[in-house]
Amino acid sequence: MCLAVPGKILSISEDEPLMKMGRVSFGGSLRDVNLAYVPDVKVNDYVIVHVGFAISVLDENEAGKIFDYLDQIQEI
Repeated sequence: MCLAVPGKILSISEDEPLMKMGRVSFGGSLRDVNLAYVPDVKVNDYVIVHVGFAISVLDENEAGKIFDYLDQIQEI
């Protein structure tokens, strides 16, 4: 089973389009993520990340719902 998780983009470095990288926060844990698949993403956007690649952009409300679900799972 594969899992993609939401994170918030804190910064973006654009050395070249295929290597566009972002610093993403996953509940306080920071990771570098490849942003090549989401070229229009901006700082403070939420993205779904799978194996180090942002694969889609979420609005803040949808990201909040996912965080709530993850909190519920953790409680179980």
